Amino acid sequence: MTYQHKAAARFNVTAWSEHLVVDIDGEGRKAGDAYYPNRGITRAEVQYTYTGEIEGTSTLTYLIAYKADAAPILCFERFEGSIAGHEGTCVFQHTGSQDKTSVSAHLQVVPGMGTGGLETLRGEADVSIAGHSDNGYELTLTYSLG
Repeated sequence: MTYQHKAAARFNVTAWSEHLVVDIDGEGRKAGDAYYPNRGITRAEVQYTYTGEIEGTSTLTYLIAYKADAAPILCFERFEGSIAGHEGTCVFQHTGSQDKTSVSAHLQVVPGMGTGGLETLRGEADVSIAGHSDNGYELTLTYSLG
């Protein structure tokens, strides 16, 4: 689909709490309070902050698969703030994959879940993350309103 506008931003992870859902082999590693299975599924409750043409905060719930190679991730993200000056809320659906060093995901606006100036938002973005960054991560949303 072709969208009329672009909004560039950076997002930072401000909170992350991950919990085991399924451990297939009973093997994994512990890091702090979290346990990461070699093969299995976890659920992460996460918060982001956005700066740039997208300003606001998000609450996310990830389902993360773990296995030896590229493993799937699924997520719903509720954003509250403004996109290019349009204030409101919306929901993004993330689908992607992750391995030990990187994450790639496609985000798509979930139609019918926006409020305020984002009620009619349609759009998508791709995110690629390799390693940790103290400066956040880039995201460019291509979108239309109405």
